[in-house]
Amino acid sequence: MARSKASARDALMKVQRQREELAAEEARLRESAAAELGKVMLDCGAETIEPAQLRRLIVSVQKLGLDETLKRISRA
Repeated sequence: MARSKASARDALMKVQRQREELAAEEARLRESAAAELGKVMLDCGAETIEPAQLRRLIVSVQKLGLDETLKRISRA
């Protein structure tokens, strides 16, 4: 019995399903990463930092790069 070739439409639907599955997996992993980061914050006492200040800090670190930020902090 010969198999019929998958049509482009079938292949597209498969890719769309995979994309949805990956998006769900990404959301789950983001939640897990956030929980891990929250634990780190609690461990080092950073939970007292205001959310807006923490956001500014993270944005600044991203702009400078982690290595450069650590160099500047260690000199202070």
